[in-house]
Parts: sequence; C-alpha cells; structure tokens
Amino acid sequence: MSVAREEVTAASKNALAAVAASRLLDVLAPATAERDAHVSLTGGSMGSAVLDVLAAHDRRAEVDWSRVHFWYSDERFVERDSDERNITPARAALAALTGARVHEPWGTEDGTLDDAAAAYAAELADAAPAGLPAPAFDVLFLGVGPDAHVASLFPGRDEILESAATVLPVRNSPKPPPERVTFTLPIINGAERVWMVVAGADKAEAVVKIRENAAPQLAPAAQVRGTLETVLFLDEAAAGA
Repeated sequence: MSVAREEVTAASKNALAAVAASRLLDVLAPATAERDAHVSLTGGSMGSAVLDVLAAHDRRAEVDWSRVHFWYSDERFVERDSDERNITPARAALAALTGARVHEPWGTEDGTLDDAAAAYAAELADAAPAGLPAPAFDVLFLGVGPDAHVASLFPGRDEILESAATVLPVRNSPKPPPERVTFTLPIINGAERVWMVVAGADKAEAVVKIRENAAPQLAPAAQVRGTLETVLFLDEAAAGA
C-alpha cells in the first residue's frame, strides 16, 4: 500500500533547513541509542543548508554520531576535490559531526565510471543486512530539480525504469557534468523515510507534478515513496503559497 505523502511548509529556505534538521535529530537520537543508522544525503543548496544547521544545532549531542552512516544518493563523476562534487560544500559540516562515517562514490582518479558505480553498490551491500543489496535508510533526503528529477534520475531517461540495480552509472546527463553515479528507484523506495527538501519559485512547477503523481518519465520525483513516510518539505515559494 502506498504511503501518503505529507507536506511541511516553512516561510523561507533557512527556516526550512531548520525544520528538516530538527526532524532528523528526532529520528537519529533514539535510533543511535540502539544501533547504527543510515542517512542518504542530497547535494544542492538545500542539502548543504540542512547539514550546516545540523552541525551547529544545540541538540547535536543527542545523537551518537559514531553510529551514523552518511551516503550520497548521487554524485558527479569528477575529481574528489572538485567544486562540482555534491559533497564538497558539505565537508566542513560533516566533519563537525564527530565520528560520523561518510560514504561517497569514487572520483575520476579512482577508476572508470562503471567501476565507480559497481564499487558504490558493493559498499552498500557490505553495509546491509545479510542477503540484502543495501541498508534500509532511516532517512533518505532528496532535492528536486525544476524538471522534477531526483538524484541523477532525469525525466525521459532509461535510468528511471531500472527495477533491480541499486546504483547506476549515468552518461550524457542533461544537467552538467555529464557523468554521474546515482541511486535507483528500488533503493530510494526501500528507505523508511523519503524526505524531499525543495526551495525556490523555480521548483513550483515540479511540486505541482509531484502533487499530481505524474508518470515517472515525466516527473521522477512523483514516484518516490518511503516505506514509513514520505515528506515534501517546501518553502513558501516552492509551495506556491
């Protein structure tokens, strides 16, 4: 049965980041008291904004960060220290979460694009319960593009149709840089909580497509669902308020 999608609206981008960060702490504090937790991060300005709030949060000590695994749902296949990497603007915030384990796909200096996708898939499998291809993420953050793409799953592309693999290489991406590594819908929709964090008037049309549950080839973002909850975090501009 499909999980109903919840909407949370905040007045501004900064307020939205604060709401999402606080809610993440609500999940991670009890989880890490008992076990390791897995969180999938997103790039873009909102992904970095949430991490910046988290790193400075007065409730940060409630979480045992040594039990938190951070992953990226997609990454640009460029050099590891490139400014084009999703992780680059977030490195300082992640380092402030002392003990957290950060997983990221290979860069170009590590091997080929195909090898990078295979290595990331293998790393996910190593972190998963026996016999499963990936951990069930406690929270999987996604940004949403103006075209309603998520991760590096773009409208009209074959990657959105993948039903088995957890990770794919992407070539000739419609958004530069052209080569990427991305999670697929099976791993995204295997997460317990899928949280889309969306800000800006340029995203309002994509939000409409999500609300209308548009077809996957038109709006990949409309097809993502968590097994426990699916939340669309919006600032007022993206919400069309």
